[in-house]
Amino acid sequence: MGTEAPNSGKTVISKENKEQTAPPVKLDAGDLFVLKSRGSWLHCGYHLTTSIVAPALLSIPFAIGLLGWGGGIVCLSIAALVTFYSYNLLSLVLEDHARRGKRQLHFRAMASDILGPGWGKYFVGPLQLGICYGAVISCILIGGQSLKSIYLVARPNGSMQLSHFVVIFGGLKLIMAQMPSFHSLRHINLVSLLLCLAYCACTTAGSIYIGKSSNAPPKNYNVTEVGINRLFGTFNAISIIATTYGNGIIPEIQATMAAPIQGKMFKGLLVCYSVIITTFFSVGISGYWAFGNQVMATVLSNFTDQGKNLVPKWFLLITNVFVVVQVSAVSLTYLQPTNVVIERRFADPEKEEFSARNLIPRIIFRSLSIVIATTVAAMLPFFGDIMALLGALGFIPLDMIMPVVFYNVTFKPSKRSLIFWGNTIIAVVATVLSVVGSVASVRQIIIDAKNYRLFANV
Repeated sequence: MGTEAPNSGKTVISKENKEQTAPPVKLDAGDLFVLKSRGSWLHCGYHLTTSIVAPALLSIPFAIGLLGWGGGIVCLSIAALVTFYSYNLLSLVLEDHARRGKRQLHFRAMASDILGPGWGKYFVGPLQLGICYGAVISCILIGGQSLKSIYLVARPNGSMQLSHFVVIFGGLKLIMAQMPSFHSLRHINLVSLLLCLAYCACTTAGSIYIGKSSNAPPKNYNVTEVGINRLFGTFNAISIIATTYGNGIIPEIQATMAAPIQGKMFKGLLVCYSVIITTFFSVGISGYWAFGNQVMATVLSNFTDQGKNLVPKWFLLITNVFVVVQVSAVSLTYLQPTNVVIERRFADPEKEEFSARNLIPRIIFRSLSIVIATTVAAMLPFFGDIMALLGALGFIPLDMIMPVVFYNVTFKPSKRSLIFWGNTIIAVVATVLSVVGSVASVRQIIIDAKNYRLFANV
């Protein structure tokens, strides 16, 4: 199987024969070992779905509650259209580079090649690494919270605390983090796709069951906030929805596909967005319909009321089990940019991938990255507020602004064309949303700060 040396313009048949088939190039161990180009468009669809359709979507009913029926559904629909469009633009730019013999395997390389080295080194690279590692921390926290939910359903008066479950989940991640490459996650991410469909079906069915039961809460669909609180609530909701659609690793996912890559990403996006439309809208509409403006930050929290389960115990258990298993796959997917950096810094591309020289540093530093993420998740159970800020600062620029800028700079459409002005409008509006969403997130952190406590059992 051939492996492309980054930015070489040539295909290296094997490490042993590279001097005979291509000019000498400095091999990048991160690209060589982690971003192996061996997958199909279907594998790409699995990776895309896992990176977007995650337990964060259980916050969509809450976001709709901040906007109301009309605003919520419109915002959810526009976000779907804009992100599908921007991800497709990004794939077209990547395909153009590959066609010209300069296939880019990660976001940083794209930004450096299109906008200049400074953009890749000082903006896009650190930004992507920050939000992806933040997503890993959030996934570990969500996994711990879901394990605690399972525990409390089985033992309502149990004494174990959230930090205990975060550490347990982190121990599972310590083992799974040793998966060698992004491509090796393809079967895990297929299972992840099926599991997200499963827990979204359970969440939708549970919401409808509660909404029609005698225990149904009174339904009030009025937006309760007024004045400045309503304004910030609106922008907070938009940030939640934008972050839920966030990806941030489109180039790395496309890098897993075997050449030629033309047209494959579009098929993968179709797979992904068929799942997105099915899950996002079913969970969002059913959750808000059942609980109205009383819907909580994650709709599964509404399935219990003052310690009383509103759905059968077995149903709540199996739903949380689906969430735990699926979020473990999500965390692995977002760990890949960190793995690329680790391999680039500590691995020797001239040695075999599983030689002692490369295997020992890989195990040590990947394990260290999980230990740090687990520690942060246990210490800061309010990390969701911080991740909302990272989402506004990171996902919106990477997923909505950069793709349209890259397209306009690469293909240079006429300034009189619809696509040029459409892309420009998207970039401007997304920039405004990023700034205002960041302010709203900081405000929410300040409001919640009085409740913050390290290792809190929430």
